[in-house]
Amino acid sequence: MIITRTPLRISFVGGGSDMAEFYREQCGAVLSAALAKYVFLSMHPYFHEKKIFLKYSHSELVDSVEQIQHRIIHEVFSSYGITGVDFNSSADVPAGTGLGSSSSFTVGLINLCNAYIGRRMTTTELAESACRVEIERLREPIGKQDQYAAAFGGLNLILFHPDESVRVERVNMSQRHYQQLQRNLVMYYLGQTRSASEVLHEQKNNIRSDPSKVATLRKMVQLARDLYASLGRGDIDALGAALHTGWMYKKELAKGVSNERIDHYYDVALRNGAQGGKLLGAGGCGFLLFYVAESEQERLDRALTDLQAFPIVFDDYGSTLIDLNQVPTMSTPIYVRPA
Repeated sequence: MIITRTPLRISFVGGGSDMAEFYREQCGAVLSAALAKYVFLSMHPYFHEKKIFLKYSHSELVDSVEQIQHRIIHEVFSSYGITGVDFNSSADVPAGTGLGSSSSFTVGLINLCNAYIGRRMTTTELAESACRVEIERLREPIGKQDQYAAAFGGLNLILFHPDESVRVERVNMSQRHYQQLQRNLVMYYLGQTRSASEVLHEQKNNIRSDPSKVATLRKMVQLARDLYASLGRGDIDALGAALHTGWMYKKELAKGVSNERIDHYYDVALRNGAQGGKLLGAGGCGFLLFYVAESEQERLDRALTDLQAFPIVFDDYGSTLIDLNQVPTMSTPIYVRPA
């Protein structure tokens, strides 16, 4: 059996500039972090070697790849010629909550299939391959940031160039500041899930047709670059102001980004210790993220008592795998990153 563990992500600033409609004209930039919440995928030969057994949020038992209903699995299995397998998927967090789970699934699945057939990919190749599957083949209205965050892990500035190249620059900061940054972050679950497609379609159309939206994205790109520099200097409190400014910008990009309920909770948080925050994902529901000093977090929890709070821990490894056929004991599994 082979297992992949692929992180979800939290995007701080710059989201939207990773869409081709923007970065093909000028460089996009997103500052994001991989989250120590994961999508787990596993695969091993199935007892009935001519069938495929899939277990995710639904179950499928099919005779061929062509019969697979799950769009991502269908596309990736077709590319790799995968058949005669028992496949399982589980995750720490529900899909549709703004943490990039679809791209984490795609990255993990490609990593899994490569390991299953004995092929190796670099981390960059893994992210590029996931982008091709989701954006080019499946025509999803998304950008590239989630695939790179899931593949690489860590806290990064991700740059998207007009020639389609992508550069990942790790935020260079002391371990003390890195740990404190995580302790000053908390996210609250709003209790809903949704597909991001509708909001993203509107955002893409706005970028094509409205110069003011392009101007807003330029400001978001500069905000990401400035935050990267500030964090590199150890100024972790700069994240609070950057989150707030970026959230104000993001709400300008499409109507469905926020709503009355989200705005209410955001305003309550700012009155109770939060220095800044944003809704994670395309918009409408999911998780609200806040930057708030540890000394103020109990106060914030009391103010948002009807929401479930989650502390933030970053993942530094990206998509990793365990080949249980090569691990002699289950007591200390060995995680291996792409080359």
